[in-house]
Amino acid sequence: QLQASGGGLVQPGGSLRLACVASGSIFAINDMGWYRQAPGKERELVASIARDSSTSYAGSGKGRFTISRDNAKNTMYLQMNNLKPEDTAVYYCHAMGLVNTGGPFNSWGQGTQVTVSS
Repeated sequence: QLQASGGGLVQPGGSLRLACVASGSIFAINDMGWYRQAPGKERELVASIARDSSTSYAGSGKGRFTISRDNAKNTMYLQMNNLKPEDTAVYYCHAMGLVNTGGPFNSWGQGTQVTVSS
């Protein structure tokens, strides 16, 4: 199970930090990522991070967003700076890995709303 938090209303130029906590019978989490979906648009990748903390960013967030993770806490973060109105969307976290029984998991969080407006 993934639980995302940290969204809210922020003015243009402001910052938010999203968090995603994975819980349950998790043996290991491999790739994690943040996606977003704006009204009337398809869900898109924002950033991803591998278990070794290597990262990849979509063009929209490069230079403004930073993805990170704490493997000991099964938690992933997205620091978003210099937010723009076009960043307004529901942000979802995603994770893939192994559960304690050895099988794979592929899970989505419930989403957290980010609204950038003056």
